[in-house]
Amino acid sequence: MPQITRQGGKIKAPEAPRISSALRPAEGIELEDDAILKGLRFDGAAFVGLEVEAAEADSCEFASVRFTGSNLRQSQFSDSKFDTCDFSQVSAGDVSLIRCTVNGSRLTGSSWKAGTFRDVRVSGCVATPGMFRNMKIYATVFEDCRFTGIDFQFTEMHNVRFLNCDLAGAQFGNGKIGSMRIENCTLIDVGGGGYLRGTTVAGPGSMELAMSLAREAGIAFE
Repeated sequence: MPQITRQGGKIKAPEAPRISSALRPAEGIELEDDAILKGLRFDGAAFVGLEVEAAEADSCEFASVRFTGSNLRQSQFSDSKFDTCDFSQVSAGDVSLIRCTVNGSRLTGSSWKAGTFRDVRVSGCVATPGMFRNMKIYATVFEDCRFTGIDFQFTEMHNVRFLNCDLAGAQFGNGKIGSMRIENCTLIDVGGGGYLRGTTVAGPGSMELAMSLAREAGIAFE
């Protein structure tokens, strides 16, 4: 498995979803309490404004699915793909994504709390604003994402990589950071930069982060 070497450890690439090559069309199947979804393809479904608890999805594909405004609790999605989905204003409490990909999706105004991302790849997504508080994020890559003002406070991160992301105004206060790499990202006005100690930063964002750290330390430049 490819790895990125860094001082103090290695960043492990996320495992790919293990999805069956013979998915069944999910016609008439709903996302509801205690639902167990397996080997299904949802295409253009509308799960809008739902209250869902303890649902499970395994080896599924969600294409252009709208989860807008739904409240998801204590649910798990594993070995699944989300392509051009809408998670706007979703409230996700204790929700886990395990070996999943999220591509070209909208997470604006979504709130993820006390859940787990493990072996997840998030690509080309927008969350301005968005919240990932008190999360456990492991072996996860965020690439080409617009995360202006995103809130990662109180979140535990290990083997995490940000690549070509807009993290202007992002908040990392009170985070617990293990191995992490931030590469070619915008890091203007980042908050809680002191909690990124040990993180490897590469590209033009290095100076932006240095300025943010200086401001937190009360250093003024003239």
